[in-house]
Amino acid sequence: MNRSASKGWLGALPLLAFFALVFGVPAIALVAGAFTADGRPSLANLSQSLQGGYLVAMLGSVKLSAVVALLGAVLGTFLAYAVVTSRLTFLREAVLTASGVLANFGGVPLAFFWIATLGNSGVVSGLVGLPSGSLYTFWGLVVTYLYFSIPLMVLVMAPALDGLRPQWREAAANNGATAWHYWRFVALPVLTPSMLGGVVLLFGSAFSAYATANAMVGTVVPLVTLKIASALTGDVLIGYENIALALSLDMVVVAGLVMAIYLPLQKRSSRWLH
Repeated sequence: MNRSASKGWLGALPLLAFFALVFGVPAIALVAGAFTADGRPSLANLSQSLQGGYLVAMLGSVKLSAVVALLGAVLGTFLAYAVVTSRLTFLREAVLTASGVLANFGGVPLAFFWIATLGNSGVVSGLVGLPSGSLYTFWGLVVTYLYFSIPLMVLVMAPALDGLRPQWREAAANNGATAWHYWRFVALPVLTPSMLGGVVLLFGSAFSAYATANAMVGTVVPLVTLKIASALTGDVLIGYENIALALSLDMVVVAGLVMAIYLPLQKRSSRWLH
């Protein structure tokens, strides 16, 4: 048995080495740089990353991610329910396939798509009379992020909605429960872990997005990812690379909190739905 365990560890060594190289080395460099100022260990970078414009950018990213997560979760859940309860098999397959594609559609192509459609000289903006520059604002960025957030929520909620057994509704009806009682006391408690997990997933996806916001709004909407890029490239300030690393460490902490919430919720929902 010990030999089998040893062989198992030997088989995992390439994966562990790859993990250490791809994630471990950058993580060490990130932490070392964040806690270094003027060549000496210091908390100055972390302190500065939570002040002034950097704090505004961090709060802006959190606000944007929270709004996108909540709106995407609500709209995506309703769309997933409509698809799951539809009797048209081809509609379900088409929506789920499209959701799988659109959930991974982002970056500069997504920004170009929206600029060409709803930008100042966009195809649709002239027809509906949108005010000039309305796309390049906080809410314009929210609408753009919803383009990939809603499909992602559909992919999260469709399996959870499929897990609602018809026998539960029948049992509730046999005991005199109305549709409201069924959803309030049976369906929603079962779906809540998946819904909250989806909200957290959408939050993390919007929080880490960079290319789309950079191509669309630049510095108009303060976001922490844009601040990091500006500090690293020295477009505005030179010698602020370690502050960028401190901002990145702040993002890692937020992402860690997100995952700490998401994983237990995912485990709890899997117990209900299997």
